Amino acid sequence: MRDSIVEDAFKQACWARDHAYTPYSRFKVGASLIVKNNTKIITGCNVENISYGLSICAERNAIFNAVQSLGPIEIVFLLLVVDQDTPVSPCGACLQVISEFSQPKTIIHLCNLKGVQKSLKLIDLLPFPFIDFHSSE
Repeated sequence: MRDSIVEDAFKQACWARDHAYTPYSRFKVGASLIVKNNTKIITGCNVENISYGLSICAERNAIFNAVQSLGPIEIVFLLLVVDQDTPVSPCGACLQVISEFSQPKTIIHLCNLKGVQKSLKLIDLLPFPFIDFHSSE
């Protein structure tokens, strides 16, 4: 993976983060991803609701945007941007959704506003995802 695509994805995730709607937590998150067989960078931001369960995280927003735009996808990498000194992992719900559209070795880049802080494989963040148990029959 060329470094420039990660840099472009970082810039677009920062742009998406700027558009986050976070009147309750004030914790803006931007996400971007690249999917297999496509060079378009897809973005998402978190959007909160006063009824917290109706909110959506940036990662799921980006993934759902990708599926809506492209149909079935396989994520090559996902990048997450927050304004915090320490790396922030996707939540459990987002990790499960990421696993639906990824391979165990899919890279998740955890970034702050200065750049990539840490890059981990999905399997390192979610070693035991729910899977389709029928697919092994």
